[in-house]
Amino acid sequence: MKRASLDDMLKGRESRYALVIGVAKRAREIAQNFKDENVITDEKPVLLAIEDFKNHNTTLSQENMY
Repeated sequence: MKRASLDDMLKGRESRYALVIGVAKRAREIAQNFKDENVITDEKPVLLAIEDFKNHNTTLSQENMY
């Protein structure tokens, strides 16, 4: 897996803080989905969340920030 550039991930985003919060929330969501569906995987939820943001599959919204 290629490491994501922070500059690439910040394009069109508010700030680094917003990006970190968004990745953390997305990672928790992924981990919960794995738990609910009894999925066992070697992939880390944080890395999957970073990939989502890098590929612009996930967006940030103000109400989800705080």
